[in-house]
Amino acid sequence: MNMANKSPSRRRNKIVAMIAWAMLLAGYWWYTTVNGLTPAQTMQVLINFVSESPYGFPVYILVYMIRPVFLFPATLVTMAATYLYGPTRGIAYALIASNLSTMVAFLIGRFFGDSFLQNVEKNALVSKYADRLRSDSFQTTLVLRFLFLPYDLVSYFSGFLNIDLRWFMLATVLGSIPGTISFGMLGSSIQGDFASKNVSLDPLSLVLSAIMFAVSIGLYRLVRRRERSIGQ
Repeated sequence: MNMANKSPSRRRNKIVAMIAWAMLLAGYWWYTTVNGLTPAQTMQVLINFVSESPYGFPVYILVYMIRPVFLFPATLVTMAATYLYGPTRGIAYALIASNLSTMVAFLIGRFFGDSFLQNVEKNALVSKYADRLRSDSFQTTLVLRFLFLPYDLVSYFSGFLNIDLRWFMLATVLGSIPGTISFGMLGSSIQGDFASKNVSLDPLSLVLSAIMFAVSIGLYRLVRRRERSIGQ
Protein backbone atom coordinates (compact mmCIF):
# COMPACT_ATOMS: atom_id res chain seq x y z
CA MET A 1 0.00 0.00 0.00
CA ASN A 2 1.43 3.38 -0.97
CA MET A 3 1.42 6.57 1.07
CA ALA A 4 -1.43 8.07 -0.96
CA ASN A 5 -3.70 5.23 0.17
CA LYS A 6 -2.49 5.37 3.77
CA SER A 7 -3.29 9.06 4.23
CA PRO A 8 -7.10 8.80 3.68
CA SER A 9 -7.13 5.68 5.86
CA ARG A 10 -5.32 7.50 8.66
CA ARG A 11 -7.71 10.46 8.43
CA ARG A 12 -10.64 8.04 8.54
CA ASN A 13 -9.23 6.37 11.66
CA LYS A 14 -8.82 9.75 13.35
CA ILE A 15 -12.41 10.71 12.54
CA VAL A 16 -13.72 7.40 13.94
CA ALA A 17 -11.58 7.80 17.07
CA MET A 18 -12.79 11.39 17.54
CA ILE A 19 -16.44 10.33 17.21
CA ALA A 20 -15.89 7.52 19.73
CA TRP A 21 -14.20 9.94 22.13
CA ALA A 22 -17.03 12.46 21.77
CA MET A 23 -19.58 9.71 22.47
CA LEU A 24 -17.71 8.64 25.62
CA LEU A 25 -17.59 12.23 26.84
CA ALA A 26 -21.26 12.80 26.05
CA GLY A 27 -22.22 9.56 27.80
CA TYR A 28 -20.22 10.46 30.91
CA TRP A 29 -21.59 13.99 31.16
CA TRP A 30 -25.15 12.75 30.48
CA TYR A 31 -24.87 10.17 33.27
CA THR A 32 -23.50 12.65 35.83
CA THR A 33 -26.05 15.31 34.84
CA VAL A 34 -29.04 12.96 35.03
CA ASN A 35 -27.90 11.68 38.42
CA GLY A 36 -26.96 15.14 39.67
CA LEU A 37 -23.36 14.17 40.38
CA THR A 38 -20.70 16.81 40.83
CA PRO A 39 -17.07 15.81 40.17
CA ALA A 40 -16.52 15.49 43.95
CA GLN A 41 -19.59 13.25 44.28
CA THR A 42 -18.43 11.15 41.34
CA MET A 43 -15.11 10.80 43.15
CA GLN A 44 -16.96 9.72 46.30
CA VAL A 45 -18.62 6.91 44.34
CA LEU A 46 -15.19 5.72 43.21
CA ILE A 47 -13.79 6.02 46.74
CA ASN A 48 -16.62 3.88 48.10
CA PHE A 49 -16.02 1.23 45.45
CA VAL A 50 -12.23 1.19 45.85
CA SER A 51 -12.39 1.03 49.65
CA GLU A 52 -14.76 -1.95 49.53
CA SER A 53 -13.22 -3.89 46.64
CA PRO A 54 -10.36 -6.41 47.00
CA TYR A 55 -9.11 -4.98 43.69
CA GLY A 56 -9.22 -1.39 44.95
CA PHE A 57 -5.64 -0.41 44.18
CA PRO A 58 -5.53 -1.62 40.53
CA VAL A 59 -8.98 -0.09 39.98
CA TYR A 60 -7.69 3.24 41.29
CA ILE A 61 -4.66 3.10 38.98
CA LEU A 62 -6.84 2.18 36.00
CA VAL A 63 -9.32 5.00 36.70
CA TYR A 64 -6.50 7.51 37.00
CA MET A 65 -5.00 6.26 33.73
CA ILE A 66 -8.21 6.68 31.71
CA ARG A 67 -9.24 9.89 33.53
CA PRO A 68 -7.86 12.17 30.74
CA VAL A 69 -10.27 10.61 28.25
CA PHE A 70 -13.16 12.00 30.30
CA LEU A 71 -11.36 15.25 31.20
CA PHE A 72 -11.94 14.46 34.86
CA PRO A 73 -9.95 16.71 37.26
CA ALA A 74 -6.59 15.19 38.16
CA THR A 75 -6.55 17.08 41.46
CA LEU A 76 -9.57 15.18 42.81
CA VAL A 77 -8.14 11.77 41.91
CA THR A 78 -4.81 12.73 43.52
CA MET A 79 -6.61 13.86 46.67
CA ALA A 80 -8.56 10.61 46.71
CA ALA A 81 -5.33 8.60 46.89
CA THR A 82 -4.22 10.12 50.18
CA TYR A 83 -7.80 10.13 51.48
CA LEU A 84 -7.89 6.37 50.89
CA TYR A 85 -4.34 5.26 51.64
CA GLY A 86 -2.85 7.98 53.83
CA PRO A 87 -0.19 10.53 52.88
CA THR A 88 2.83 8.26 52.34
CA ARG A 89 1.29 5.45 50.30
CA GLY A 90 -1.28 7.75 48.75
CA ILE A 91 1.29 10.19 47.36
CA ALA A 92 3.38 7.30 46.01
CA TYR A 93 0.32 5.77 44.33
CA ALA A 94 -0.79 9.13 42.95
CA LEU A 95 2.66 9.80 41.47
CA ILE A 96 2.65 6.43 39.69
CA ALA A 97 -0.93 6.77 38.45
CA SER A 98 -0.66 10.42 37.41
CA ASN A 99 2.40 9.80 35.28
CA LEU A 100 0.71 6.84 33.60
CA SER A 101 -2.30 9.04 32.86
CA THR A 102 0.03 11.70 31.47
CA MET A 103 1.43 9.16 29.03
CA VAL A 104 -2.09 8.20 27.96
CA ALA A 105 -3.00 11.84 27.25
CA PHE A 106 0.30 12.42 25.43
CA LEU A 107 -0.20 9.39 23.18
CA ILE A 108 -3.78 10.43 22.40
CA GLY A 109 -2.47 13.85 21.44
CA ARG A 110 0.23 12.29 19.28
CA PHE A 111 -2.36 10.14 17.52
CA PHE A 112 -4.46 13.15 16.51
CA GLY A 113 -1.32 15.13 15.81
CA ASP A 114 -1.08 18.27 13.72
CA SER A 115 -4.70 18.16 12.58
CA PHE A 116 -5.38 20.17 15.78
CA LEU A 117 -2.32 22.39 15.56
CA GLN A 118 -3.36 24.01 12.29
CA ASN A 119 -6.01 25.95 14.23
CA VAL A 120 -4.64 26.35 17.76
CA GLU A 121 -1.21 27.65 16.73
CA LYS A 122 -2.84 30.76 15.24
CA ASN A 123 -3.03 32.05 18.81
CA ALA A 124 0.14 34.01 19.66
CA LEU A 125 0.48 32.63 23.22
CA VAL A 126 -0.10 29.05 22.08
CA SER A 127 2.39 29.49 19.25
CA LYS A 128 4.98 30.83 21.72
CA TYR A 129 4.75 27.76 23.96
CA ALA A 130 4.64 25.44 20.97
CA ASP A 131 7.96 26.86 19.79
CA ARG A 132 9.42 26.53 23.28
CA LEU A 133 8.25 22.94 23.66
CA ARG A 134 9.79 22.02 20.31
CA SER A 135 13.12 23.70 21.05
CA ASP A 136 13.49 22.71 24.73
CA SER A 137 10.88 20.13 25.64
CA PHE A 138 12.38 19.19 29.02
CA GLN A 139 12.73 22.63 30.58
CA THR A 140 9.49 24.00 29.12
CA THR A 141 7.49 21.00 30.37
CA LEU A 142 9.17 21.34 33.78
CA VAL A 143 8.14 25.01 33.98
CA LEU A 144 4.56 24.25 32.94
CA ARG A 145 4.27 21.52 35.59
CA PHE A 146 5.66 23.75 38.34
CA LEU A 147 3.21 26.45 37.30
CA PHE A 148 0.16 24.17 37.72
CA LEU A 149 -1.15 24.77 34.21
CA PRO A 150 -4.03 22.39 33.38
CA TYR A 151 -2.47 18.94 33.56
CA ASP A 152 -4.20 17.31 30.63
CA LEU A 153 -3.97 20.38 28.41
CA VAL A 154 -0.16 20.32 28.68
CA SER A 155 -0.06 16.57 28.01
CA TYR A 156 -2.39 16.67 25.01
CA PHE A 157 -0.66 19.70 23.55
CA SER A 158 2.77 18.10 23.93
CA GLY A 159 1.45 15.04 22.15
CA PHE A 160 0.05 17.17 19.34
CA LEU A 161 3.54 18.63 18.90
CA ASN A 162 5.06 15.14 18.92
CA ILE A 163 7.93 16.22 21.18
CA ASP A 164 10.37 13.65 22.57
CA LEU A 165 8.36 11.42 24.95
CA ARG A 166 11.39 10.61 27.13
CA TRP A 167 12.19 14.25 27.95
CA PHE A 168 8.51 15.06 28.35
CA MET A 169 7.97 12.23 30.84
CA LEU A 170 11.16 12.97 32.79
CA ALA A 171 10.15 16.63 33.16
CA THR A 172 6.61 15.59 34.13
CA VAL A 173 7.81 13.13 36.76
CA LEU A 174 10.08 15.75 38.35
CA GLY A 175 7.79 18.74 37.85
CA SER A 176 4.68 17.05 39.23
CA ILE A 177 6.23 15.98 42.56
CA PRO A 178 5.58 19.24 44.49
CA GLY A 179 2.04 19.56 43.13
CA THR A 180 1.20 15.92 43.83
CA ILE A 181 2.43 16.27 47.40
CA SER A 182 0.50 19.54 47.80
CA PHE A 183 -2.84 18.15 46.58
CA GLY A 184 -2.11 14.82 48.25
CA MET A 185 -1.74 16.52 51.63
CA LEU A 186 -4.95 18.42 50.93
CA GLY A 187 -6.69 15.10 50.37
CA SER A 188 -5.24 13.58 53.54
CA SER A 189 -6.47 16.59 55.53
CA ILE A 190 -10.10 15.68 54.79
CA GLN A 191 -11.84 14.16 57.79
CA GLY A 192 -15.24 12.67 57.10
CA ASP A 193 -17.07 12.24 53.82
CA PHE A 194 -14.95 13.25 50.80
CA ALA A 195 -17.78 15.06 49.01
CA SER A 196 -19.43 16.59 52.08
CA LYS A 197 -19.94 20.36 52.20
CA ASN A 198 -19.39 20.32 55.97
CA VAL A 199 -16.11 18.44 55.88
CA SER A 200 -13.50 19.13 58.57
CA LEU A 201 -9.82 19.56 57.66
CA ASP A 202 -6.65 18.68 59.50
CA PRO A 203 -4.70 21.96 59.99
CA LEU A 204 -1.20 20.40 59.83
CA SER A 205 -1.92 18.70 56.51
CA LEU A 206 -3.31 21.96 55.16
CA VAL A 207 -0.15 23.82 56.16
CA LEU A 208 2.05 21.19 54.50
CA SER A 209 -0.12 21.39 51.38
CA ALA A 210 0.30 25.18 51.24
CA ILE A 211 4.07 24.89 51.76
CA MET A 212 4.45 22.44 48.85
CA PHE A 213 2.29 24.67 46.67
CA ALA A 214 4.61 27.57 47.44
CA VAL A 215 7.66 25.35 46.79
CA SER A 216 6.35 24.54 43.31
CA ILE A 217 5.82 28.22 42.48
CA GLY A 218 9.26 28.99 43.88
CA LEU A 219 10.85 26.33 41.68
CA TYR A 220 9.03 27.79 38.67
CA ARG A 221 10.51 31.21 39.39
CA LEU A 222 13.96 29.71 39.94
CA VAL A 223 13.89 27.92 36.58
CA ARG A 224 12.58 31.03 34.80
CA ARG A 225 15.31 33.18 36.41
CA ARG A 226 17.91 30.68 35.26
CA GLU A 227 16.46 30.78 31.71
CA ARG A 228 16.69 34.57 31.64
CA SER A 229 20.26 34.60 32.95
CA ILE A 230 21.34 32.10 30.27
CA GLY A 231 19.58 34.14 27.59
CA GLN A 232 21.41 37.35 28.50
